[in-house]
Amino acid sequence: MKANPLFFIYFILTIFMSFGQSKILEERFLPIGDIEQWITIKGEDITNPVILFIHGGPGSTMSQYKDDIYGSWTKEFTLVHWDQRGAGKTFGNNVPKEITDEFYVSNPLSVEEMTNDGIDLTKYLLKYLNKRKVIIVGTSWGSILATKMVLKQPDLFHAYVGHAQFVNFSNSITNAYIAVYKMASDRKEPIAIEKLETLGPPPYNKAKNYGQLLRIVKQFEKENSTPAPTSWWKTAPLYDNIKDNNDRYNGDDYSFLNLVGDKNIGVKSMVNDINFEKTGLVFHLPIYFIQGSHDILTSKNLNKPYFERIKAPRKEYFLVSDAAHGFNQSIVNKQYEVIKSLRVQK
Repeated sequence: MKANPLFFIYFILTIFMSFGQSKILEERFLPIGDIEQWITIKGEDITNPVILFIHGGPGSTMSQYKDDIYGSWTKEFTLVHWDQRGAGKTFGNNVPKEITDEFYVSNPLSVEEMTNDGIDLTKYLLKYLNKRKVIIVGTSWGSILATKMVLKQPDLFHAYVGHAQFVNFSNSITNAYIAVYKMASDRKEPIAIEKLETLGPPPYNKAKNYGQLLRIVKQFEKENSTPAPTSWWKTAPLYDNIKDNNDRYNGDDYSFLNLVGDKNIGVKSMVNDINFEKTGLVFHLPIYFIQGSHDILTSKNLNKPYFERIKAPRKEYFLVSDAAHGFNQSIVNKQYEVIKSLRVQK
């Protein structure tokens, strides 16, 4: 009879805990949905509360980085990172050697399928780590996926912490174009104005045009925000190799293509119909939004009015003065502060 590998994992964990050693460090593939997907689980004490991070991008995986961002949290929490369908090692493990336009058309990503993936992963974590619920943290695109997860099955989660919260993707892109065009015009910056006028306002038929707009948005966001330490983005040795580097790069392209769509190739945007002002106004768990004051892409002008309309057992909105759309120390500090305040029992 073939041995079940999960039995040995449970057995090893039991031995560790019997000797008072409950540290956990796992980096492996797990069957989720119809494919193998990559997860990492790290913590100093397996009895601690569990945090599931839902990365942005959609291809901006977090599992490959060294522990400079959240490493200190492992003393108080068990941290789970997940390379979503179409991203990072999950993408690399399920993609053909040659990536063509036909592959893109025949293998679309779906928010609903990825939501089911996330719920399946959460149920696995609850059983595997012997928990009643987990804390879920979603950033940027991850805020869309995490919101869908907690709306669909709130009983799995202690709370939702959303960072750079999307409400309506199409509105965010249009609002971002208007905002940076006004900023460029007010400052009389001819190069940025020319690029924006060449692009024109969204929507676009080509994914690369969205990419060009977002590069301009990031350029303007950087001017008033404090950057993250460069050490945060150093790749851990396990992931610093040609295959993984290529898989992250190609997965990022594939995921972004599915995010915004490309009519020339024949790929539809998977978020065109997302509008939480219509479908996400009632939450059956506590929710917390952490928002960079200088975030142009997911502007406070869009997600604060949405937040005010939300009904939830508890809700709080935090504006971080030196942050834009991405991570920096102030954002991570606020995430820690919010999660510590939850007083979740071990």
